[in-house]
Formats: sequence, C-alpha cells, structure tokens
Amino acid sequence: MLANRVLRKAAFASAVLALLAFCSALSHAQVAILMEEPYGFFGNMSPNGHIAIYFARVCAETPLKLRRCQPGEFGAVITREPNISGYDWVAVPLVPYLYSVENPAEVPARVDRDFVHKMRRHYHEAHLLSLGEKLIEGNIIKGGWGLLVGQSYERRMYAFRFETTPQQDDALIERMNTAQNRSHFQYAFNNCADFTRAILNTYYPGSFHRSILPDGGISSPKQITHHLVRFARKHPEMQLKVFEISQIPGYRRQSQSAKTLVESLTTTGFAVPIVLLNPYLAGGLFVDYLVGSRYQMIPRDRPVLRPDNLMALKLPSPSALHPEDLGMAAAGTEKIRYSETDEVASFELSLTDSRKPEK
Repeated sequence: MLANRVLRKAAFASAVLALLAFCSALSHAQVAILMEEPYGFFGNMSPNGHIAIYFARVCAETPLKLRRCQPGEFGAVITREPNISGYDWVAVPLVPYLYSVENPAEVPARVDRDFVHKMRRHYHEAHLLSLGEKLIEGNIIKGGWGLLVGQSYERRMYAFRFETTPQQDDALIERMNTAQNRSHFQYAFNNCADFTRAILNTYYPGSFHRSILPDGGISSPKQITHHLVRFARKHPEMQLKVFEISQIPGYRRQSQSAKTLVESLTTTGFAVPIVLLNPYLAGGLFVDYLVGSRYQMIPRDRPVLRPDNLMALKLPSPSALHPEDLGMAAAGTEKIRYSETDEVASFELSLTDSRKPEK
C-alpha cells in the first residue's frame, strides 16, 4: 500500500516536471526575416527583392494592431510597403501573406492568374478594407494592398529564423501599438530593409547599421540578411535556422536571386552604360562588389517549406526540447508528434554551412 503511494507520488512528480519542461520549451519564441526574391520586369531592372519580418508569437488583431497569438495560430508578417494609405507598416497573418487564404489546406498545388486575383480580392474584402476603401490593389512599382497577400505566388522566399523571448515580443507589441504608424517611405534611405533593420535593433539594440561598403549606405534585403547571419555566428544562442518557402507554380515564372545594390549594378546590363559614362565609377563599383557583395548565405541542404509543413517554421528548436517531452500531450498544451519534431530536427543547420554557395 505504502509502496503504491510512493510510486504514484513519484509518477505524479515526474509528470509535473515533464509538463513544466514542456511548457518551458513552448515558451520560446521565434522571429524570422523573410528575404524575398525579385520577380517580373521590375525585378530584372532592380533585382534587390523585398524583405519582411515574421513573428511566430505575435499576431494581427487588425492590420494595424498587434497582440500575442493564441494556441494554434501561425503568427504574423509585418511589412513596410509604399502607398498603403499613408501607413508605415501593416501586419498580415502568415498564411494569407503567403497564399491569400486562411487555411493552408486550401492552398492549391498550382494556380493561374485569374485564380490568384480571385483569392486576393476575397481576402481583401474580408480583412483589409479597414486600410481604406480607396486603397488600390497596385503592383510592385507603385504599391497597394496586392503586395500584402499571396506573395508565394509571386516569388520564392528564404526565412532566417532566430530565437527570441516572450518578453522581447511583448516589448515589440507595446512599441508598435503605441508609436505613430505614419509612412515616410523612401526607396533609398527608408525602405523595407531599413524597417527590418530597425526591428532587429529592438531585439539587439545598436547591433545593425547601414554599410558604406557595399551599397554606399543604402540598405538592401540581402545586405540586412547578411548582417543577421554574421551577427548570429557570434551569438550561437540565437540558433539561427534557414528555411526556403517555395513559390507556388503557375502564376509567374520562377523568381530570381536577390542582389545587393552594387551587385545589381555590376552584374546586369547597367554595367555597360556606367563603364561608357564613367569608367572610374565603374571600377569603384566593381571593387565594392568584390570586397563586400560576394557573400552566400543560403545552405545547399536548406529545408523547403510548403503549405502542408509550414508549422515547422514556428516549432521550438530541437535543442530547446527535452527528449522525454516529445510526443507528450498534456492538459492546456498542444500535442507535438514525433514526426513533427523529427522533421524539425532534420532542419538543424550549422552556421558554418551557410557559407556554402546556393545551388
């Protein structure tokens, strides 16, 4: 009898400890910058792409107000785009931002132009009218609400995810909700990359700056991403992981790799008129390119995320989980299956591997 009581107490204590460890693991938060490839004619002319920032534990109560996520929610993407009714940033849930739908199961394997526009208009009418009824759909050149949804039909993305704390996310929510959300967008010195740099500095104050070399002090998505990768090498506790978010085929041709400003000037047709007009400037740009632009950040063995495994982007890193907690279901917690954690375990990427060139 006494022995049975001791065993029951020991089992209960073990279950409590396991539950506490499990909840501690789930209390980790993730943030990822999304380096988005350029596409279309404008992407050929200015192949810098776009950059936004994804929060696994921050959700959009409205496109202009943030809150902590509830269990089962995917988090939100916060992005700076031009001509969004004068707003500096807009928050969109992850799945609509990528696919224009609210449930990943609704994402088709292949799309056409009419279907993409139909999905975008449906989501806009249901959730984005608060941005202004006169806000146009727009395009990549002049902006508009069309840049806030269905981006995976346009291009491939790379998510550079790192660990944060719930306290850091709460501080960001408070700051974003209380600060004035008015746009001063400029393509040169107040663009999407500058916005992401400012967000990164809220997590790691004073760590991210503009670079004179390359790009002459103009921020670009690839440059900011490179700074994050370099910073993470010095801070392994960030547990930086790299994911590819694949482009859904059918709407556009495959997007192309993002370039820095100097890289785009020296490796495209712009190089010819620059050489003819000012060979000294062309030489300086080429030296700048050799010194500061030829870095590769995308591993060969990067995991590819599609709608059916998108949840892997927000699961805790394997090193944050205790083996005895895997596969355990407990009251008030989400069940994590072995298949999901094994899949995430295969996503472990060494930062030294990020020096390998892209395929």
